[in-house]
Amino acid sequence: MTSLPADGFLVKPDPDGIDTTEHIVGLDQLGEVQTQCVIEEHPLTIFLNNREIVTLMTIRDYPEMLSVGYLVNQQMLKDCDIITDIEYDAEIDVCVVRTHQTTAYEHRLKRKVLTSGCGMGTLFGDIMDTLSVPDQINAQTLAASAIIRALKIIKDTPSLYQKAGSIHACVVCHADQPLIYMEDVGRHNALDKIAGYIHLHKPDIPAPYLYTTGRLTSEMVIKSLSMNIPVVISRSGATHWAIKLAKQYGQTLITRARGKRFQVLSCPERLIFDLPAQGSAS
Repeated sequence: MTSLPADGFLVKPDPDGIDTTEHIVGLDQLGEVQTQCVIEEHPLTIFLNNREIVTLMTIRDYPEMLSVGYLVNQQMLKDCDIITDIEYDAEIDVCVVRTHQTTAYEHRLKRKVLTSGCGMGTLFGDIMDTLSVPDQINAQTLAASAIIRALKIIKDTPSLYQKAGSIHACVVCHADQPLIYMEDVGRHNALDKIAGYIHLHKPDIPAPYLYTTGRLTSEMVIKSLSMNIPVVISRSGATHWAIKLAKQYGQTLITRARGKRFQVLSCPERLIFDLPAQGSAS
């Protein structure tokens, strides 16, 4: 496994980072002046070589990782595509990802636009066509007690959520150790930042699982399957289609994970239920 710093994190939030929060003045219910810390939100336009791909609303940490991760999770960047440069311009909120050669996605999109005008709307079908069971899906087991310990560490780690709220987190963990902890105004952005970090740094993480503060939709399941993650845990709930997809591809979905409680909605055979019953002595 990749060597870790003393606190166990490969990446974690920086609540005091530049341009991530702002203080504003408002009035409380008594009409008295109060100062509040709020999240800074900015547009980020992503280019793949010379083609503009998308503009995302995001915070200003890890824009390069967000850009690469978005392209990877949309299958616009493949492992065979060699990234030669990632150029981020904070003044105009643009990030350009350049590859050694034109990507297969750019060829495919050009053909679709010329022939049918579909373009971006075809991406979902492309992703579903290539989705498969992750390599690690059948080998991994995970203890319930390890999940609870990892969630406690995540909760106690200083974060933008603690400082200002109004933000989501995604965290890749191994056993009871959180490793890659990203935040953003949208849970999809936070997950894409993780995908970008993994694509660029290729850390050796055996038996990874994902925790997110946001709800689990079909897109979150699809992205996590594409990232080869067998277990996904949410502080919130899951949609019916997300659960159906997880069952179809053998992924364990865990929801309502708060404190020492959670609910398993698919593939429970992967879990080791080693927690004492509620009310029992620990």
